Amino acid sequence: MSDYLVIVESPAKAKTIEKYLGKKYKVKASVGHVIDLPRSQMGVDVENNYQPKYITIRGKGPILQELKTAAKKAKKVYLAADPDREGEAIAWHLANALSIDADSDCRVVFNEITKDAVIESFKHPRPLNRDLVDAQQARRVLDRLVGYNISPILWKKVKKGLSAGRVQSVALRLIIDRENEIKAFIPEEYWSIEAEFEKGKSRFEAVYYGDKSEKKKLTSQEDVDAVLKSMKGKQFTVDKVVKKERKRNPSPSFTTSSLQQEAARKLNFRARKTMILAQQLYEGIDLGKKQGTVGLITYMRTDSTRISDSAKAEATGYIEGKYGKEFLSTAQAAKSTKKTQDAHEAIRPTSALRTPDEVKSLLSRDQYRLYKLIWERFIASQMASAVLDTVAVDLVNQNVLFRANGSQVKFAGFMKVYVEGSDDQIDDKDKLLPELTEGEKVKAALIDPKQHFTQPPPRYTEARLVKTLEELGIGRPSTYAPTLDTIQKRGYVQLETKRFVPTELGTIVHELMTEFFPDIINIEFTAQMEKDLDLIEEGQIEWIKLIDRFYGGFEKHVKHADEEMEKIEIKDEPTGEDCEKCGSPMVYKLGRYGKFMACSNFPDCRNTKAIVKEIGVPCPKCQKGQLLERKSKTKRIFYGCDQFPECDFVSWDKPINRPCPKCEEMLVEKKLKKGVQIQCVSCDYKEEVQS
Repeated sequence: MSDYLVIVESPAKAKTIEKYLGKKYKVKASVGHVIDLPRSQMGVDVENNYQPKYITIRGKGPILQELKTAAKKAKKVYLAADPDREGEAIAWHLANALSIDADSDCRVVFNEITKDAVIESFKHPRPLNRDLVDAQQARRVLDRLVGYNISPILWKKVKKGLSAGRVQSVALRLIIDRENEIKAFIPEEYWSIEAEFEKGKSRFEAVYYGDKSEKKKLTSQEDVDAVLKSMKGKQFTVDKVVKKERKRNPSPSFTTSSLQQEAARKLNFRARKTMILAQQLYEGIDLGKKQGTVGLITYMRTDSTRISDSAKAEATGYIEGKYGKEFLSTAQAAKSTKKTQDAHEAIRPTSALRTPDEVKSLLSRDQYRLYKLIWERFIASQMASAVLDTVAVDLVNQNVLFRANGSQVKFAGFMKVYVEGSDDQIDDKDKLLPELTEGEKVKAALIDPKQHFTQPPPRYTEARLVKTLEELGIGRPSTYAPTLDTIQKRGYVQLETKRFVPTELGTIVHELMTEFFPDIINIEFTAQMEKDLDLIEEGQIEWIKLIDRFYGGFEKHVKHADEEMEKIEIKDEPTGEDCEKCGSPMVYKLGRYGKFMACSNFPDCRNTKAIVKEIGVPCPKCQKGQLLERKSKTKRIFYGCDQFPECDFVSWDKPINRPCPKCEEMLVEKKLKKGVQIQCVSCDYKEEVQS
């Protein structure tokens, strides 16, 4: 018989921890929650102070019974669920179910699954934190009241299978608001004049700035013509050279949000995939006989950027040994913001000495890529700032001023290891200028006026939406990935070229929510609710009072919506085609993943077809068919022949209806970071597309 029983959430974690603690400890897993609100009903007694009606989750009865049996045999039971609100709530449910005194030293928390961290945590057990439990319980009850009151109304008035929630409704609002901005956007014309200058064998670029007194905008062809007319020849004088030294500081170690954003930018990972891989790295990887199973990263649900002193010391030793003392950081740690939950650290490797190359052979490709990202970001965060030499040169011709900017890395610092990505695709490469002196004459080899039009704000990528939700104070680290997952599964949005586009169904639901539940889609209201939940955790607000304050007004909105919301009939739109199976007209239907074509004679005829779009290009392979725009199972657009399966031609890049002028092969539109380029699939022919 073991003297001590330890209960964790994950079976993988249980095996790892049992090895660390030794024979006196038996470690078992609850496999997440064992007790929760019922799925078949609201499970909240609004007449009795909103008391939750907890039940044993279906299928978890045998697990709970096994834990009860083991608890009776043990001298002491430790509850070691994850170190956050949800983990505290799981431990509280287990304490009640196993008759453990919640005020005894039964709770153990650790931020990383390494032998030293686990053993140290067992030296400092504590009672359960009821404020943490109440904060999680308030969130659960609040979300249940919202979801289980609004969703049935949407089922009745629109269609079955819909849902509404606090965070998902705001996320949908942001996507639809952005779409409306794009539709309402009126492009404005503007011009630029780019010039290429020669100095000896060197060439460098400059752009029109204005005149010597002020910066000026070019809004028309007439403005450009006036500038060019005022110039005399192509000889310019170097009017001013300004050299500065600029520091660039490293980004802090990852939070949940910044990890999801950076993994999307650099690794093309969806938020859900990032969290699954991070969970695996946190719970432990078998590193062979010498080290056994070890957690490679710290806990991955956090909005803190704090780093422990021991982790800093280890990183300092590694950096000094690998790069030298001059690469060590001298900066002071930034203070956490008020809304940051600073209970545990930022996401970092559990050992700075465990380099990505060292564990590469033991990880899957995606595990390795994510671990490398986390390791490099952490090491870089503890390194010295980069130093850049910047140069700004003003070139003048008859009072017309062109400006050239250049930079050169003088000292790489943290950039030796890692540079943060950007949604705006900032180019971090050096842009060098030749040595220029004031009064010197240089000649413009090319002066190129270009017409442009202002662009609407971009649609949200997953990374950009997560960043916006975090900045607005909507949701918390554990909610971002499930929220993005839910709005896609419900058919409210879809991803097109990795950006969110609202569907007709999503727009309909949002309009109804705006009319009947304005508080739920209100950004300020939802952000304040998150702050109030934090205050419950800090013991400053009673959770029942918070729920009661919300429910009074919400209940009136529910009653009004149930009585006044008109039933929405989503009419089937004729496609103009007949069903090839029964001859009945085909119609457009609105499904979970957007529009599709279906036979109007349903259910007698169940013929359905995906909506395809001709692009006006004959198939280059069979010469008989036409190329169609299609979508893969992952919603990625590709182009294929309409004679499939007889012809298997496919292309991820959009073919265009003219041959390569160099070799007569197919040309395609290739999407690059900074626009579109037409390329030949066979030779090196390329041409830029005007944006």
